Amino acid sequence: MESRAGAGASTWPVGGRSPWAGKWAGIWGALGRQSPVAVPTRVRAWAAAEFGAGRMVPWLAVAYGFGDVIYFSAEREPAVWAALTLASIGVAIAIMARRRSFGFPLAAALAALTVSFAGATLHTAWIAHPVLRHPAWGIAVTGFVAAREEREHNDRIAVRTRTMAGRGVDAALARVRVVLRPGTAPPVGSFVTFKADLLPPLPPLRPGGYDFARDMYFSALGASGFVLGAIKTAAPPPAAGGGAWLRYTAAVETMRDGIDRRIRAVIPGDEGAIASAVITGKRGEVSPAVKDAFYVSSLVHVLAIAGFHMAVVTGIIFFFVRGGLALIPGLASRQPIKKWAAAVALFGAAFYLVLSGAGTATQRAFVMVAIVLIGVMVDRPTLTFRTLSIAAFVVLTLAPQAVLTPSFQLSFAATLALIAAYHYGLPLPHAGTASGLRARMALWGWREVATIAFTSAVAGLATLPYAAYNFHRLAPYGVLANVLAMPVVSVWVMPMGILGVLTLPLGFDAMFWRLMGDGISWIIGVVLWVAHLPGAVGAIPAFGTGPLLICTAGLLLLCLLRTPLRLGGVPLMLVAAVWALTAPRPDLLVSADGDSVALRGADGRLAVLHMGRDNFAVEDWLVADGDARDAHDKSLRQGIACDPSGCVGKLGDGSVVAYAVEPDAFEDDCRRASLILAVHDDAPPGCAAKVIGRNTWYDRGALALRRDGSDFVIESARPKNYDRPWAPAWHSPAADGTDGNAASRASFASAPRDATPSQDDIEADQ
Repeated sequence: MESRAGAGASTWPVGGRSPWAGKWAGIWGALGRQSPVAVPTRVRAWAAAEFGAGRMVPWLAVAYGFGDVIYFSAEREPAVWAALTLASIGVAIAIMARRRSFGFPLAAALAALTVSFAGATLHTAWIAHPVLRHPAWGIAVTGFVAAREEREHNDRIAVRTRTMAGRGVDAALARVRVVLRPGTAPPVGSFVTFKADLLPPLPPLRPGGYDFARDMYFSALGASGFVLGAIKTAAPPPAAGGGAWLRYTAAVETMRDGIDRRIRAVIPGDEGAIASAVITGKRGEVSPAVKDAFYVSSLVHVLAIAGFHMAVVTGIIFFFVRGGLALIPGLASRQPIKKWAAAVALFGAAFYLVLSGAGTATQRAFVMVAIVLIGVMVDRPTLTFRTLSIAAFVVLTLAPQAVLTPSFQLSFAATLALIAAYHYGLPLPHAGTASGLRARMALWGWREVATIAFTSAVAGLATLPYAAYNFHRLAPYGVLANVLAMPVVSVWVMPMGILGVLTLPLGFDAMFWRLMGDGISWIIGVVLWVAHLPGAVGAIPAFGTGPLLICTAGLLLLCLLRTPLRLGGVPLMLVAAVWALTAPRPDLLVSADGDSVALRGADGRLAVLHMGRDNFAVEDWLVADGDARDAHDKSLRQGIACDPSGCVGKLGDGSVVAYAVEPDAFEDDCRRASLILAVHDDAPPGCAAKVIGRNTWYDRGALALRRDGSDFVIESARPKNYDRPWAPAWHSPAADGTDGNAASRASFASAPRDATPSQDDIEADQ
């Protein structure tokens, strides 16, 4: 049974020893006698302790998550029958090995991995839906509005389609997401008709980049685009369906919109937008300058509802309900008021989940909070490694793709590190045991401030590799910003928000919204001040998954092990850091549509060889390169010469790279260039330069090229023969005589920026 002192602590009736510990001590003793290099007695004892009863549950969760990672790394979709057969074999091996001390933990981990792999395969097959393959113009769409989002410059809706008509649509898509003019989005649940230009889901902008298409697929979206003209609402046809789910969604959205409008009516500007963001989850109206300041100061988790908000809301409800019931002596002495308070807090957490829009990060937070509160109600330990493991099992079973998302990685890494840190105890002063100045400092709130600083530092260090991998930036002043802002969020902003929601039906909410706005004004001042401190923006170039996996292994050893063996995680994390910092950077980058090309010049920075009207890919490349410039910086064109036939530039070693727009450019380019990127695949025979034509990037997506002697190593966003449901195998435009690539270039050039996902869509909280 797991004790309250920490995860993995166990009680046993005989001598306080786990029966597993004796078995493992015998195994390690045998290893020490038989091995040419004797295993030290102390190391054998540590290893035996690490394999005590209850210690393996977190590692099963790790194996379960790794099964999802393996599934998403496959180049082709696994067959369901094969995945189920593999899982059956894994479970059978675990059952047969259940009496073997050494084999059972490994067999159990293998079973968890294979079951996870099969679960991910089944999940993908369950939600299977068509995906648009080529741009489609002027498509007539009818359907129900399933989600609505009001943004700064426009609105965006997701439509559950009923009919689709027009050229270029091979099959009716289940759902599409379209952009329309601000203030024109119909309510959720409305039956709408409109015409739209639709685009295929956006592939990664560079090899190793975020896969927007995969994210859209698991959101049941088959295409994105923009509405042409006006969108019309109409009565649904008799057999249109919709059902109870749409009515429920419409009712929830109406409630959220009403609260959002009320908050903004009382609190204007960014304060109102942030207040609505932490209550309803609608954060599209926060100004770009303030939003960037939240990212730079590592306080972006305030804007996106997840673990912190859910914990504060449930904590406040639990505290006041239990405190109120404790004022009734007869009730408090005879009834389990602590369990009652946990039940009320669980109900409040469920309501907050619905009110906030039930985003992915919020769902994960609710699962963890629910496990903790249910643990209180059944007299079980609350925040332990076992609790975190159960939450991981639940989340990954419901959404296997979550393992690849930044919010999952950040939230679980932070929670894992905090549980480990609290298990060892906080080096903080206590008013009850300290004396003199230390006691007075604790009474004055020093303990609370130090706790926030400590937790911010621990969570910041634990999430640093994941923030660097996903967002390519660090927050040097994150601890300072959290110390200055988080106490206000916890004791002022969130309580006022809860009181505002509770008093809204009674008409007394305005006072609480204004008080909430005053606290948010302080937070905005903090983030703007921190964002303008010297060196506030820490950029780091992109690195591969290898360093991230090794760093994750080190973090797991450091947090999950209890003996000094955990220090083995430190060298792993150091190796991962060195690997990440020394990862080679590409010499050339080519977008998936071939319209944007960047090369690394003699100064080591990227220069844009060619860029179309859409600069989305170039902006992503600059961020991934740790470059603070934007796509409009004039220095990006230094050293580049262009004429109507194409452009040329030089790499750091002096070799020439050409971008050939017209066929007549080959005459000069073949003579002087080492590499030619050709819009047309008709290079003359005998051309001395290496030629990469449009079919290469069309079939394999965005390219990253690295100079290797006299040749180039090519890495692609879409490996050869890659075929997954969110990125089905494409045919070359030459196969049917159509220039689908040119259509794709035109579509991205003419589409509004918000027609495609942005970084803000994936930058979730910590």
